[in-house]
Amino acid sequence: MAKNYEEEAKAILKLVGENNVDSVTHCQTRLRFVVKDRKAIDDKALEKLPEVKGVFYGSGQYQVIIGTGVVNDVYAAIAKLGTVNAIYGKDDADTAGKTSNEHKTVVQRLMTMLSGIFIPIIPVIAATGLFLGLKSAATNAQVLKLFGAVPSDIPASLTSVISVLTDTVFAFLPALIVWSTFRYFKGTPIIGIVIGLMLVSPILPNAYSVADGSAKAIMLFGWLPVVGSQGSVLTALVAGFIGAKLELFFRRHMPNVLEQILTPFLTMLVTFAIMIMGVGPIVHAVESGMLVGVEAVIHLPFGIGGFLIGAAYPLMVLIGIHQTMIAIETSLLASTGLNPLITLEAMYGFANLGVALAIFLRARSNKAKATSMGAFTSQLFGVSEPTLFGVLIRYNFRPLIVTVLTSGIGAAILSMLNVAANSYGLAVVPSYLMYIYNGHALLWYTIVSLGTVVAAFVATNAFAIPKEVLTPDGDVETANAVISSTVSDNKVYAPVGGETVALDQVSDPVFASGMMGEGMTIKPAEPGINKVYAPQAGTLSVVADTGHAYGLTTDDGMEILVHLGIDTVNLKGAPFTVAVKAGQHVNQGDLLGTFDQAAIKKAGLDATTIVLITNSKSYARIEPVAADTTVQAGADLLAVQREDVKVESVEPA
Repeated sequence: MAKNYEEEAKAILKLVGENNVDSVTHCQTRLRFVVKDRKAIDDKALEKLPEVKGVFYGSGQYQVIIGTGVVNDVYAAIAKLGTVNAIYGKDDADTAGKTSNEHKTVVQRLMTMLSGIFIPIIPVIAATGLFLGLKSAATNAQVLKLFGAVPSDIPASLTSVISVLTDTVFAFLPALIVWSTFRYFKGTPIIGIVIGLMLVSPILPNAYSVADGSAKAIMLFGWLPVVGSQGSVLTALVAGFIGAKLELFFRRHMPNVLEQILTPFLTMLVTFAIMIMGVGPIVHAVESGMLVGVEAVIHLPFGIGGFLIGAAYPLMVLIGIHQTMIAIETSLLASTGLNPLITLEAMYGFANLGVALAIFLRARSNKAKATSMGAFTSQLFGVSEPTLFGVLIRYNFRPLIVTVLTSGIGAAILSMLNVAANSYGLAVVPSYLMYIYNGHALLWYTIVSLGTVVAAFVATNAFAIPKEVLTPDGDVETANAVISSTVSDNKVYAPVGGETVALDQVSDPVFASGMMGEGMTIKPAEPGINKVYAPQAGTLSVVADTGHAYGLTTDDGMEILVHLGIDTVNLKGAPFTVAVKAGQHVNQGDLLGTFDQAAIKKAGLDATTIVLITNSKSYARIEPVAADTTVQAGADLLAVQREDVKVESVEPA
């Protein structure tokens, strides 16, 4: 008999607030509410409901994690109640996405924009920082002395060639930013990069040289000073925004026969004219003033500024405004070559390590142990969401308070020591690479970061161990029981080919935390159309209408979810084709469908395929067979061991 989920639906709506809901839709794992006031919802009360595995706020939606299969029934019960706007039909995700965007605040939209513009640039800046570090280490007088050499022994020609690696990104940084801004606002990226190159053209006097008096501005018409925009991040952002909007305007109003030539011509001409006619210098002056203010805060006496930044950063991550720091960090790097801001922010990750480790070691709850260890592991490489949502704010706010205070103290010490990185984009363990350019910086960063871990660990043990984790999961009296067990082994096979990545590295914190079950992810190999195959033999319990997810119950009861990409439900099925239907029995290796990875990436989404065993608690062991390697579709992916325990008899005590 099918379970009636009406009471569960009523309870969820009561806690979310019927009058607080603009709309609700769902994907294969969670309900997605667009709400008026996220703060009005009691997360802890929701998490206590029988069918709720957790909650998460992201992508402008309040997400209630239910699980594959059950979420459809709970959603249907909510829709049947008729008290909120439950969105049906092919355009569900699109409508929900529009509603979500309409209710984003100005700050949320700004965060989304900055993230979309700067994230594509982060890898090359991080790589440049590593180049600079290796160059500094290789040319250090003390290092060369070990080989009986001095810096003057290095040929000038070699130094010049190495400078190409270390200087190119920052010399042409505005061009990269204008390119990325055009891309974000749906302009033509090649037009953006040309406009960016115009702003830093060697024909124009370098802005910094003009500022220090070693060069003079070009006086256009005898009275208008024109200089380059070297190092000006804000100027590049404004130029990219203006240029992209102008291009879209010209394309809408230009006759088709002239559009291909005149649109790029007018876009480049008008944008460049606007920037040199006064907008560029004004924006550059504003940016310079902002940087002076930021550096003044960082260098407040007695480490006060460092403490404020280090303590505030965890809270900025929690409410989702930390992306603004990327633009400031980029400006600091472009103008000074150093980034003291990320050094102070980085203590947040090290504080998280100490908190998660303390809770793991003290917890008697197996669920809490698994959550905290997963959070600890992902935090080692800079993924903080599992720690933030799975540990710091899940039980009470004491772990969060420990992170805030220890992060602030570590940052205060580093600010007093004037430690600064030479790039950004690396966190926790990889972050040490940003300091190898300077022995003093690397030494103190190492000492303070490890000290922050220890301080957070000690403080958590002393004041912030949640009572909930000290209670074992359902103690069972087995002293007088006669128990037998049967162990069986099984495997899950790769549904697509590509590079395997640990689950805790995926960008969706719900999947990364293991909340939906254990598993593995695969970054698809094919840039175009990828085929998806059944990872095991069984019956398809779920085939998403949008084609982005498949649920499979194997012949021996294993429940497998194959989820194609992150938040791809919002694409309305456009990049997906489906070759099967729900209720159909398939064999391992049968074709389930296809997806177009290029289309997913063009939409700005992550195409990573996630393979989960959603009833993981039924298994004694789930381990990756192919970790951090490249696999073909059909290759061994996960090894699964099941132990069926049976109580034969209970002897009298």
